[in-house]
Amino acid sequence: MRHERGSVPGVSGVPSTTYGVVDPVAARRAFALGRFPAPADLADRVDWFWLVRWDLPAGESFTQTVIPHPCVNLVAEPSGFAAHGIPEGLFDRTLVGTGVVVAAKLRPGALNVPRGTSVPASGVLGAGADEAGERALALAERGEDEDAVRVLAGLVRERLAPDQHLAQVSRVLDAATSGDLGPRARVADLARVAGTSTRSLQRLLGERLGVGPKWVLQRHRVHLAAERLAQDPGQDLSALAVDVGYYDQAHLAVDFVSVTGHTPGAYARRCAESRARLLELVSS
Repeated sequence: MRHERGSVPGVSGVPSTTYGVVDPVAARRAFALGRFPAPADLADRVDWFWLVRWDLPAGESFTQTVIPHPCVNLVAEPSGFAAHGIPEGLFDRTLVGTGVVVAAKLRPGALNVPRGTSVPASGVLGAGADEAGERALALAERGEDEDAVRVLAGLVRERLAPDQHLAQVSRVLDAATSGDLGPRARVADLARVAGTSTRSLQRLLGERLGVGPKWVLQRHRVHLAAERLAQDPGQDLSALAVDVGYYDQAHLAVDFVSVTGHTPGAYARRCAESRARLLELVSS
C-alpha cells in the first residue's frame, strides 16, 4: 500500500490531523506519512500504526521536527527496533537518501519506558521482538505496508497485555484531547474523569507516562495551536489563544515558546512561507 508523498490516508480509525508535525506543509515535500488503524482488539493498547517513506535527491537532506505526544512509539528502522519514551524536548530526525520506517503509536500508558530514553524492543517485549521488527521493516521496504503492520500488531497482541490502570490513563488522556471538557479544562477536571484525587492522578500519570496532568493539558493546547496555525497562518492570534484554552495571547506565547522554541507569530510566518513555496512548485 503506497501513498503520495506527505499524504495521510483517510482511513476510519485514524486522525486526519497532523498534531505534533512541525510545519506539515514543508514535510509534504520530503516524505510520505501513512497511518493505519489498530485492530479492534488492540484499540486499548495502540492508537494507530504509522509508516514514513522518503526518497530524496542525492546530496539533499530534510530535518523534521516533532512536538512529542505523551506515549511510547515502537519503531522499526534500519538501526534497530526500539521502544521510544517521551522525549524531554522536541524530537528531530534528519532524512537522507531513500528509506522507510514502520511503527506503532501506543496508547498513553500502554508501555512504561522512562521519559527521554529509548530501549531495544526485546528489552521490554521479550526475546524475539527484535526479529519481528526486522521482519516488519523488510516488508515495508518491499512496499507491503499492510503486512508490515500486521507483524507489529501480532507482536503487540502477544506481548503487551492491558491492565486496569491503562484504562484509567486512557480515560484521562481522551478527556484531555477530545474537547469534551472544554478548552479550559484543568487538572481537577481530569481527576474527576479518572475518579480519583488530583494527587493520585499526578502519581498515576507520573508512573505510567513520566509526565503529569498539567503537562498533558499544556501539550494538547500547543499541539492544537500549532495545527491551527499550520492550516491558517494568517488567523488572529488573540482569538486562537482563547479558542485553544488560554486567557490571552501572552499565556499562549509562553507555553508555545517553552515547547517549540518559537513564538506563535514566528511559527505562523514559517508555515506561511512553506505554503507559498508549495504553491510555487505546484504552479511551475
